Amino acid sequence: MKGLLFVAVASTLVATPVLAQSKNELIEHGNQVFQHWCAPCHAPGPRHPGTQALEVLYKGSKPAALEQRTDLLPEVTKVFVRNGVSMMAPFRKTEISDADLDALAAYLAPKE
Repeated sequence: MKGLLFVAVASTLVATPVLAQSKNELIEHGNQVFQHWCAPCHAPGPRHPGTQALEVLYKGSKPAALEQRTDLLPEVTKVFVRNGVSMMAPFRKTEISDADLDALAAYLAPKE
């Protein structure tokens, strides 16, 4: 019985860093997706129409630059990307795959 408990605990300890690394890799991939597809419109600063539109909409109540937000739940990001919103066109799966969208949503999600 003690041997089984040891194996269970040991496999949890071994698996945890792998999962953390996978999450870090997912977030890094999400950053790459953001830089390629989203940053041209949603990066901070002037000449980013998505950020400028959100500045007008939010009137300072929350950050307009998506990377500065702390309230973007993955489900919300996925809906906006797939369906579009206001002037933002939807992105097809041939543009942003489901795996890329999962990574993007993880990158923009509130940090734990």
